[in-house]
Amino acid sequence: MPLLDAEVKEEVARRLGTLTGPVRLVMFTQEIECEYCSETRQLVQEVADLSAHVTATVYDLVADSARADELGVDKIPAIAVIGERDYGIRFYGIPSGYEFTSLLAAMETAAAGEVDLAQATLETLSRLSTPVHMQVFVTPTCPYCPQAVVLAHKMAVASPMVQSDMISAQEFPHLAMKYQVMGVPRTVINEVTHIEGAADEPVVLEKLREALRARREEQ
Repeated sequence: MPLLDAEVKEEVARRLGTLTGPVRLVMFTQEIECEYCSETRQLVQEVADLSAHVTATVYDLVADSARADELGVDKIPAIAVIGERDYGIRFYGIPSGYEFTSLLAAMETAAAGEVDLAQATLETLSRLSTPVHMQVFVTPTCPYCPQAVVLAHKMAVASPMVQSDMISAQEFPHLAMKYQVMGVPRTVINEVTHIEGAADEPVVLEKLREALRARREEQ
């Protein structure tokens, strides 16, 4: 049974028809699939079927461990959204509900390879010399979560030093507990700073700078 109905497929095909470059959806599952692995795999394949610009590849986390290591994927279900190059855009957990819009936005951003961030943000990101890992915890019913996810993914496209993950708090409860996720969205930057809620770009930028300062103080 299809996950996307006819109306949604029509809208997705319309959006993907405007892509300005190729997009690869690289999905990881395993032989004994996780709770939402089969649905995630089906979703990736259904979306890819709606555009000639999009291709889908499915790997096994264990059997294809070299590929998983190359992309830094360590849990499933996982989707890497890749444009002309790998920008570090990741989805951990099925991008369903409101997060389906985050997936489409990530595909559009990866295809374009450029973002509409403020000049101050772009300048900070261009000067990065140490890696930045942004983890945005979400739930599919959270209407504010896509704003946080989309902004984090844009920052990843803007800098090769940034990797941004959407993480389903429901599917990875051990991570939600580790990072004290009591509400969503919650963005964790380099495991030292966090943001509650869908913050505006200047707030996220300042938290990123705070994480970088903390990293320097540790060295």
